[in-house]
Amino acid sequence: MLVNIHKLFIIFLLTLLLGVTAQAQEWTLQQSLDTALMHNKTLQMAGNQLTAAELKNQESRSQLLPKVMATADYKYFTQLPYQMLPQAAFGGPEGVYRAVQFGVPHTIMGNVNLRMPIYDPQVMAGIQISESYQELTERQRVKTEEQVYLEVSNLYYNAQILKNQFAFLQANQVNGEKLERNVRLLYEQKLASRTDLDKVILQNQQLESQLFQLESQYLTVLQQLKLVMGLPLDREMDVQTQVQIEESEAPNPGLTSDFRIQEVREKMLGHELKAIKNSRIPSVHLIANYGTTGFGYNGAPESFLDFYPQSFIGAQVSFPIFNGTVTSKKIRQKELELENAAIQKSLVADQTQMHYQAALRQQATAKKQIQTTDSQIQLAESIYAKSILLQQEGLATLTDILLADQSLRSAQQSYLDAMVAYLKATLELKKSSATLLN
Repeated sequence: MLVNIHKLFIIFLLTLLLGVTAQAQEWTLQQSLDTALMHNKTLQMAGNQLTAAELKNQESRSQLLPKVMATADYKYFTQLPYQMLPQAAFGGPEGVYRAVQFGVPHTIMGNVNLRMPIYDPQVMAGIQISESYQELTERQRVKTEEQVYLEVSNLYYNAQILKNQFAFLQANQVNGEKLERNVRLLYEQKLASRTDLDKVILQNQQLESQLFQLESQYLTVLQQLKLVMGLPLDREMDVQTQVQIEESEAPNPGLTSDFRIQEVREKMLGHELKAIKNSRIPSVHLIANYGTTGFGYNGAPESFLDFYPQSFIGAQVSFPIFNGTVTSKKIRQKELELENAAIQKSLVADQTQMHYQAALRQQATAKKQIQTTDSQIQLAESIYAKSILLQQEGLATLTDILLADQSLRSAQQSYLDAMVAYLKATLELKKSSATLLN
Protein backbone atom coordinates (compact mmCIF):
# COMPACT_ATOMS: atom_id res chain seq x y z
CA MET A 1 0.00 0.00 0.00
CA LEU A 2 2.78 2.40 0.93
CA VAL A 3 4.62 1.50 -2.26
CA ASN A 4 1.55 2.34 -4.36
CA ILE A 5 1.08 5.68 -2.58
CA HIS A 6 4.73 6.53 -3.12
CA LYS A 7 4.44 5.60 -6.78
CA LEU A 8 1.32 7.72 -7.28
CA PHE A 9 3.01 10.68 -5.60
CA ILE A 10 6.06 10.46 -7.87
CA ILE A 11 3.89 10.14 -10.97
CA PHE A 12 1.79 13.13 -9.91
CA LEU A 13 4.87 15.26 -9.24
CA LEU A 14 6.50 14.34 -12.54
CA THR A 15 3.26 15.03 -14.40
CA LEU A 16 3.04 18.44 -12.74
CA LEU A 17 6.63 19.33 -13.60
CA LEU A 18 6.27 18.09 -17.15
CA GLY A 19 3.07 20.09 -17.52
CA VAL A 20 4.88 23.26 -16.50
CA THR A 21 7.72 22.48 -18.90
CA ALA A 22 5.30 21.68 -21.71
CA GLN A 23 3.75 25.14 -21.43
CA ALA A 24 7.14 26.84 -21.58
CA GLN A 25 8.39 28.26 -24.85
CA GLU A 26 11.02 26.20 -26.63
CA TRP A 27 14.14 28.24 -27.32
CA THR A 28 16.55 27.33 -30.10
CA LEU A 29 20.27 27.47 -29.45
CA GLN A 30 20.63 30.50 -31.73
CA GLN A 31 17.87 32.37 -29.86
CA SER A 32 19.58 31.60 -26.57
CA LEU A 33 22.93 32.82 -27.91
CA ASP A 34 21.47 36.03 -29.34
CA THR A 35 19.71 36.79 -26.06
CA ALA A 36 22.88 36.15 -24.04
CA LEU A 37 24.96 38.42 -26.28
CA MET A 38 22.46 41.22 -25.60
CA HIS A 39 21.72 40.76 -21.90
CA ASN A 40 24.66 38.91 -20.33
CA LYS A 41 25.99 41.00 -17.43
CA THR A 42 29.61 39.94 -17.95
CA LEU A 43 29.43 41.20 -21.52
CA GLN A 44 27.91 44.47 -20.33
CA MET A 45 30.88 44.97 -17.98
CA ALA A 46 33.28 44.16 -20.83
CA GLY A 47 31.56 46.84 -22.91
CA ASN A 48 32.05 49.37 -20.11
CA GLN A 49 35.74 48.46 -19.90
CA LEU A 50 36.08 49.05 -23.64
CA THR A 51 34.46 52.49 -23.29
CA ALA A 52 36.86 53.27 -20.43
CA ALA A 53 39.81 52.27 -22.64
CA GLU A 54 38.59 54.61 -25.38
CA LEU A 55 38.41 57.45 -22.87
CA LYS A 56 41.92 56.55 -21.68
CA ASN A 57 43.18 56.93 -25.24
CA GLN A 58 41.45 60.29 -25.54
CA GLU A 59 43.06 61.33 -22.26
CA SER A 60 46.51 60.46 -23.65
CA ARG A 61 45.89 62.46 -26.81
CA SER A 62 44.74 65.45 -24.80
CA GLN A 63 48.31 65.74 -23.47
CA LEU A 64 49.18 67.34 -26.82
CA LEU A 65 46.76 70.22 -26.23
CA PRO A 66 47.85 73.44 -24.52
CA LYS A 67 47.41 73.58 -20.76
CA VAL A 68 46.24 76.92 -19.37
CA MET A 69 46.23 77.68 -15.66
CA ALA A 70 45.22 80.81 -13.79
CA THR A 71 46.78 81.63 -10.42
CA ALA A 72 46.12 84.36 -7.93
CA ASP A 73 48.14 85.33 -4.89
CA TYR A 74 47.65 87.87 -2.09
CA LYS A 75 50.24 88.63 0.59
CA TYR A 76 50.11 90.97 3.54
CA PHE A 77 53.58 91.55 4.99
CA THR A 78 53.50 92.09 8.71
CA GLN A 79 57.26 92.60 8.40
CA LEU A 80 58.54 94.01 5.12
CA PRO A 81 61.38 92.02 3.52
CA TYR A 82 64.98 93.28 3.76
CA GLN A 83 67.45 93.79 0.94
CA MET A 84 71.22 94.31 1.19
CA LEU A 85 72.14 97.46 -0.76
CA PRO A 86 75.77 98.33 -1.63
CA GLN A 87 76.87 101.71 -0.20
CA ALA A 88 78.92 102.38 -3.33
CA ALA A 89 75.68 102.87 -5.27
CA PHE A 90 75.00 105.93 -3.11
CA GLY A 91 78.53 107.35 -3.05
CA GLY A 92 79.74 105.29 -0.11
CA PRO A 93 82.77 103.02 0.20
CA GLU A 94 83.15 99.84 -1.89
CA GLY A 95 82.37 96.52 -0.25
CA VAL A 96 80.08 97.95 2.36
CA TYR A 97 76.42 96.91 2.42
CA ARG A 98 73.49 98.10 4.38
CA ALA A 99 70.28 96.24 5.20
CA VAL A 100 67.31 98.19 3.95
CA GLN A 101 63.66 97.33 4.56
CA PHE A 102 61.42 98.52 1.76
CA GLY A 103 58.24 97.61 -0.12
CA VAL A 104 54.54 97.87 0.61
CA PRO A 105 52.53 95.65 2.95
CA HIS A 106 49.92 94.59 0.38
CA THR A 107 50.89 92.58 -2.71
CA ILE A 108 48.38 91.08 -5.15
CA MET A 109 49.44 88.89 -8.08
CA GLY A 110 47.35 87.35 -10.85
CA ASN A 111 48.80 85.23 -13.69
CA VAL A 112 47.63 83.13 -16.61
CA ASN A 113 50.18 80.48 -17.60
CA LEU A 114 50.24 78.51 -20.85
CA ARG A 115 52.27 75.36 -21.46
CA MET A 116 52.14 73.28 -24.66
CA PRO A 117 54.40 70.44 -25.77
CA ILE A 118 56.30 71.10 -28.97
CA TYR A 119 58.17 67.80 -28.89
CA ASP A 120 57.63 65.30 -26.08
CA PRO A 121 58.53 61.66 -26.85
CA GLN A 122 57.00 60.51 -23.58
CA VAL A 123 53.59 61.86 -24.58
CA MET A 124 53.78 60.24 -28.01
CA ALA A 125 54.75 56.89 -26.49
CA GLY A 126 51.89 57.20 -24.02
CA ILE A 127 49.45 57.65 -26.90
CA GLN A 128 50.76 54.49 -28.58
CA ILE A 129 50.45 52.54 -25.32
CA SER A 130 46.88 53.72 -24.81
CA GLU A 131 45.99 52.70 -28.37
CA SER A 132 47.41 49.23 -27.75
CA TYR A 133 45.51 49.02 -24.48
CA GLN A 134 42.30 49.95 -26.27
CA GLU A 135 42.94 47.22 -28.85
CA LEU A 136 43.72 44.75 -26.06
CA THR A 137 40.46 45.59 -24.30
CA GLU A 138 38.57 45.01 -27.54
CA ARG A 139 40.23 41.61 -27.96
CA GLN A 140 39.38 40.73 -24.38
CA ARG A 141 35.77 41.73 -25.00
CA VAL A 142 35.65 39.37 -27.97
CA LYS A 143 37.14 36.63 -25.82
CA THR A 144 34.48 37.29 -23.18
CA GLU A 145 31.85 37.04 -25.91
CA GLU A 146 33.29 33.69 -26.94
CA GLN A 147 33.28 32.48 -23.33
CA VAL A 148 29.61 33.43 -23.03
CA TYR A 149 28.95 31.59 -26.30
CA LEU A 150 30.67 28.48 -24.94
CA GLU A 151 28.88 28.68 -21.60
CA VAL A 152 25.45 29.08 -23.18
CA SER A 153 26.14 26.29 -25.67
CA ASN A 154 27.38 23.90 -22.98
CA LEU A 155 24.37 24.55 -20.75
CA TYR A 156 21.97 24.28 -23.69
CA TYR A 157 23.52 20.99 -24.81
CA ASN A 158 23.48 19.73 -21.23
CA ALA A 159 19.78 20.48 -21.03
CA GLN A 160 19.18 18.71 -24.34
CA ILE A 161 21.07 15.61 -23.17
CA LEU A 162 19.08 15.53 -19.93
CA LYS A 163 15.87 15.90 -21.89
CA ASN A 164 16.80 13.00 -24.18
CA GLN A 165 17.83 10.92 -21.20
CA PHE A 166 14.48 11.71 -19.61
CA ALA A 167 12.69 10.52 -22.77
CA PHE A 168 14.66 7.26 -22.71
CA LEU A 169 13.77 6.69 -19.06
CA GLN A 170 10.11 7.41 -19.73
CA ALA A 171 10.09 4.78 -22.48
CA ASN A 172 11.86 2.37 -20.15
CA GLN A 173 9.28 3.13 -17.48
CA VAL A 174 6.44 2.20 -19.87
CA ASN A 175 8.21 -1.06 -20.63
CA GLY A 176 8.75 -1.68 -16.93
CA GLU A 177 5.11 -1.12 -16.08
CA LYS A 178 4.06 -3.58 -18.78
CA LEU A 179 6.55 -6.10 -17.46
CA GLU A 180 5.31 -5.60 -13.89
CA ARG A 181 1.74 -6.27 -14.97
CA ASN A 182 2.78 -9.45 -16.78
CA VAL A 183 4.88 -10.75 -13.89
CA ARG A 184 2.19 -9.87 -11.36
CA LEU A 185 -0.34 -11.85 -13.43
CA LEU A 186 2.04 -14.81 -13.58
CA TYR A 187 2.62 -14.51 -9.84
CA GLU A 188 -1.12 -14.59 -9.17
CA GLN A 189 -1.31 -17.70 -11.38
CA LYS A 190 1.54 -19.29 -9.37
CA LEU A 191 3.74 -19.23 -12.50
CA ALA A 192 6.27 -16.74 -11.11
CA SER A 193 7.88 -16.35 -7.72
CA ARG A 194 7.51 -13.39 -5.39
CA THR A 195 11.21 -12.72 -5.86
CA ASP A 196 10.71 -12.24 -9.59
CA LEU A 197 7.90 -9.77 -8.94
CA ASP A 198 9.97 -7.88 -6.35
CA LYS A 199 12.85 -7.56 -8.81
CA VAL A 200 10.58 -5.90 -11.37
CA ILE A 201 8.98 -3.64 -8.72
CA LEU A 202 12.43 -2.61 -7.46
CA GLN A 203 13.58 -1.81 -10.99
CA ASN A 204 10.51 0.36 -11.63
CA GLN A 205 10.96 2.20 -8.34
CA GLN A 206 14.57 2.92 -9.29
CA LEU A 207 13.36 4.27 -12.60
CA GLU A 208 10.91 6.58 -10.83
CA SER A 209 13.67 7.86 -8.58
CA GLN A 210 15.96 8.47 -11.56
CA LEU A 211 13.20 10.35 -13.37
CA PHE A 212 12.61 12.57 -10.35
CA GLN A 213 16.34 13.32 -9.96
CA LEU A 214 16.70 13.92 -13.69
CA GLU A 215 13.83 16.42 -13.72
CA SER A 216 15.43 18.30 -10.83
CA GLN A 217 18.78 18.39 -12.67
CA TYR A 218 17.06 19.61 -15.83
CA LEU A 219 15.33 22.49 -14.03
CA THR A 220 18.63 23.43 -12.35
CA VAL A 221 20.41 23.56 -15.71
CA LEU A 222 17.61 25.73 -17.12
CA GLN A 223 18.05 28.14 -14.21
CA GLN A 224 21.79 28.34 -14.91
CA LEU A 225 21.08 28.89 -18.60
CA LYS A 226 18.65 31.73 -17.87
CA LEU A 227 21.22 33.34 -15.57
CA VAL A 228 23.89 33.32 -18.30
CA MET A 229 21.37 34.56 -20.87
CA GLY A 230 20.42 37.46 -18.61
CA LEU A 231 16.77 36.38 -18.35
CA PRO A 232 14.68 36.63 -15.17
CA LEU A 233 14.94 33.37 -13.25
CA ASP A 234 11.15 33.08 -13.07
CA ARG A 235 10.88 33.21 -16.89
CA GLU A 236 9.48 29.94 -18.28
CA MET A 237 11.61 28.38 -21.01
CA ASP A 238 12.47 25.03 -22.53
CA VAL A 239 15.03 23.69 -24.99
CA GLN A 240 14.56 21.68 -28.13
CA THR A 241 14.77 17.92 -27.77
CA GLN A 242 16.39 17.25 -31.13
CA VAL A 243 20.16 17.70 -31.08
CA GLN A 244 21.42 19.12 -34.37
CA ILE A 245 24.33 17.24 -35.96
CA GLU A 246 26.24 19.59 -38.24
CA GLU A 247 27.11 18.15 -41.64
CA SER A 248 29.36 21.00 -42.74
CA GLU A 249 33.05 20.52 -43.33
CA ALA A 250 35.53 21.18 -40.57
CA PRO A 251 36.52 24.87 -40.42
CA ASN A 252 40.04 25.88 -41.31
CA PRO A 253 42.31 27.00 -38.45
CA GLY A 254 42.30 30.73 -37.77
CA LEU A 255 43.81 33.23 -35.38
CA THR A 256 42.06 32.66 -32.07
CA SER A 257 41.26 35.34 -29.50
CA ASP A 258 44.00 34.03 -27.20
CA PHE A 259 46.59 34.38 -29.97
CA ARG A 260 45.39 37.87 -30.92
CA ILE A 261 45.47 38.95 -27.27
CA GLN A 262 49.07 37.78 -27.02
CA GLU A 263 49.90 39.69 -30.20
CA VAL A 264 48.49 42.92 -28.80
CA ARG A 265 50.21 42.39 -25.45
CA GLU A 266 53.52 41.91 -27.23
CA LYS A 267 52.93 45.12 -29.22
CA MET A 268 51.99 47.04 -26.06
CA LEU A 269 55.16 45.85 -24.30
CA GLY A 270 57.12 47.09 -27.33
CA HIS A 271 55.56 50.54 -26.95
CA GLU A 272 56.30 50.52 -23.21
CA LEU A 273 59.95 49.68 -23.95
CA LYS A 274 60.08 52.50 -26.47
CA ALA A 275 58.62 54.91 -23.90
CA ILE A 276 61.35 54.02 -21.39
CA LYS A 277 64.07 54.55 -24.00
CA ASN A 278 62.47 57.84 -25.07
CA SER A 279 62.77 59.14 -21.52
CA ARG A 280 66.44 59.85 -22.39
CA ILE A 281 65.44 62.21 -25.22
CA PRO A 282 64.97 65.94 -24.48
CA SER A 283 61.49 67.40 -24.51
CA VAL A 284 60.59 70.93 -25.64
CA HIS A 285 57.58 72.92 -24.40
CA LEU A 286 56.22 76.30 -25.32
CA ILE A 287 55.57 78.44 -22.24
CA ALA A 288 53.84 81.80 -21.92
CA ASN A 289 52.63 83.99 -19.10
CA TYR A 290 50.50 87.04 -18.74
CA GLY A 291 49.77 88.61 -15.37
CA THR A 292 49.62 91.67 -13.21
CA THR A 293 51.05 92.63 -9.86
CA GLY A 294 49.35 95.03 -7.50
CA PHE A 295 51.11 96.99 -4.76
CA GLY A 296 49.01 98.51 -2.01
CA TYR A 297 49.59 100.87 0.90
CA ASN A 298 46.95 102.07 3.33
CA GLY A 299 48.94 104.44 5.55
CA ALA A 300 49.58 108.18 5.75
CA PRO A 301 50.03 110.50 4.03
CA GLU A 302 48.52 108.70 0.96
CA SER A 303 46.93 105.29 0.41
CA PHE A 304 47.16 103.59 -2.97
CA LEU A 305 46.72 100.29 -4.83
CA ASP A 306 48.51 100.25 -8.18
CA PHE A 307 48.71 97.36 -10.69
CA TYR A 308 51.55 96.74 -13.15
CA PRO A 309 51.31 94.21 -15.99
CA GLN A 310 53.92 91.57 -16.84
CA SER A 311 54.10 88.98 -19.62
CA PHE A 312 56.57 86.71 -21.40
CA ILE A 313 56.73 83.95 -23.98
CA GLY A 314 59.47 81.38 -24.38
CA ALA A 315 60.50 77.75 -24.68
CA GLN A 316 61.58 75.25 -22.06
CA VAL A 317 63.87 72.29 -22.72
CA SER A 318 64.09 69.36 -20.32
CA PHE A 319 67.04 67.03 -20.72
CA PRO A 320 67.72 64.13 -18.34
CA ILE A 321 71.44 63.88 -17.63
CA PHE A 322 71.82 61.14 -15.05
CA ASN A 323 69.35 59.27 -12.86
CA GLY A 324 71.58 56.53 -11.60
CA THR A 325 71.04 53.28 -13.49
CA VAL A 326 67.26 53.28 -13.11
CA THR A 327 66.48 53.67 -16.82
CA SER A 328 68.85 50.93 -17.96
CA LYS A 329 67.41 48.50 -15.39
CA LYS A 330 63.87 49.30 -16.50
CA ILE A 331 64.84 48.74 -20.13
CA ARG A 332 66.31 45.32 -19.33
CA GLN A 333 63.20 44.30 -17.36
CA LYS A 334 60.92 45.32 -20.20
CA GLU A 335 63.09 43.46 -22.73
CA LEU A 336 62.68 40.28 -20.70
CA GLU A 337 58.92 40.81 -20.53
CA LEU A 338 58.86 41.28 -24.30
CA GLU A 339 60.85 38.09 -24.79
CA ASN A 340 58.43 36.15 -22.58
CA ALA A 341 55.47 37.60 -24.49
CA ALA A 342 56.92 36.28 -27.76
CA ILE A 343 57.44 32.84 -26.21
CA GLN A 344 53.90 32.87 -24.82
CA LYS A 345 52.48 33.77 -28.23
CA SER A 346 54.33 30.86 -29.81
CA LEU A 347 53.09 28.54 -27.06
CA VAL A 348 49.48 29.63 -27.59
CA ALA A 349 49.80 28.98 -31.32
CA ASP A 350 51.13 25.46 -30.69
CA GLN A 351 48.43 24.69 -28.12
CA THR A 352 45.71 25.92 -30.46
CA GLN A 353 46.97 23.70 -33.25
CA MET A 354 47.09 20.71 -30.90
CA HIS A 355 43.52 21.34 -29.67
CA TYR A 356 42.32 21.74 -33.26
CA GLN A 357 43.76 18.40 -34.36
CA ALA A 358 42.47 16.64 -31.24
CA ALA A 359 38.98 18.11 -31.72
CA LEU A 360 38.91 16.92 -35.33
CA ARG A 361 39.68 13.36 -34.24
CA GLN A 362 37.23 13.45 -31.34
CA GLN A 363 34.44 14.80 -33.52
CA ALA A 364 34.94 12.12 -36.18
CA THR A 365 35.07 9.37 -33.56
CA ALA A 366 32.00 10.65 -31.72
CA LYS A 367 30.03 11.05 -34.95
CA LYS A 368 30.72 7.43 -35.90
CA GLN A 369 29.89 6.32 -32.37
CA ILE A 370 26.52 8.11 -32.56
CA GLN A 371 25.61 6.18 -35.68
CA THR A 372 26.72 2.89 -34.13
CA THR A 373 24.91 3.37 -30.82
CA ASP A 374 21.75 4.51 -32.61
CA SER A 375 21.69 1.17 -34.44
CA GLN A 376 22.43 -0.61 -31.14
CA ILE A 377 19.43 1.08 -29.51
CA GLN A 378 17.12 -0.09 -32.28
CA LEU A 379 18.51 -3.62 -32.01
CA ALA A 380 18.25 -3.60 -28.20
CA GLU A 381 14.63 -2.42 -28.40
CA SER A 382 13.84 -5.22 -30.83
CA ILE A 383 15.48 -7.80 -28.57
CA TYR A 384 13.59 -6.49 -25.54
CA ALA A 385 10.23 -6.61 -27.36
CA LYS A 386 10.88 -10.16 -28.54
CA SER A 387 11.94 -11.21 -25.04
CA ILE A 388 8.65 -9.89 -23.65
CA LEU A 389 6.72 -11.96 -26.21
CA LEU A 390 8.78 -15.06 -25.46
CA GLN A 391 8.28 -14.52 -21.74
CA GLN A 392 4.51 -14.37 -22.22
CA GLU A 393 4.72 -17.68 -24.05
CA GLY A 394 6.90 -19.18 -21.34
CA LEU A 395 9.97 -19.41 -23.58
CA ALA A 396 12.03 -16.74 -21.80
CA THR A 397 12.82 -16.18 -18.16
CA LEU A 398 12.64 -12.96 -16.21
CA THR A 399 16.42 -12.96 -16.15
CA ASP A 400 16.46 -12.86 -19.96
CA ILE A 401 14.13 -9.86 -19.95
CA LEU A 402 16.17 -8.00 -17.33
CA LEU A 403 19.34 -8.67 -19.32
CA ALA A 404 17.64 -7.34 -22.45
CA ASP A 405 16.48 -4.27 -20.52
CA GLN A 406 20.01 -3.72 -19.21
CA SER A 407 21.39 -3.96 -22.75
CA LEU A 408 18.87 -1.38 -23.91
CA ARG A 409 19.81 1.03 -21.13
CA SER A 410 23.51 0.51 -21.82
CA ALA A 411 22.97 1.30 -25.51
CA GLN A 412 20.99 4.42 -24.60
CA GLN A 413 23.71 5.61 -22.22
CA SER A 414 26.40 4.95 -24.86
CA TYR A 415 24.39 7.01 -27.32
CA LEU A 416 24.14 9.91 -24.89
CA ASP A 417 27.86 9.68 -24.05
CA ALA A 418 28.71 9.77 -27.76
CA MET A 419 26.40 12.76 -28.22
CA VAL A 420 28.11 14.62 -25.36
CA ALA A 421 31.54 13.85 -26.82
CA TYR A 422 30.43 15.06 -30.25
CA LEU A 423 29.02 18.34 -28.94
CA LYS A 424 32.10 19.05 -26.83
CA ALA A 425 34.40 18.28 -29.76
CA THR A 426 32.36 20.54 -32.06
CA LEU A 427 32.62 23.47 -29.65
CA GLU A 428 36.35 22.90 -29.16
CA LEU A 429 36.81 22.74 -32.93
CA LYS A 430 35.03 26.08 -33.37
CA LYS A 431 37.03 27.63 -30.55
CA SER A 432 40.41 26.45 -31.84
CA SER A 433 39.58 27.58 -35.40
CA ALA A 434 38.29 31.04 -34.31
CA THR A 435 34.83 30.43 -35.81
CA LEU A 436 32.70 30.49 -32.65
CA LEU A 437 31.06 33.81 -33.42
CA ASN A 438 30.79 33.34 -37.19
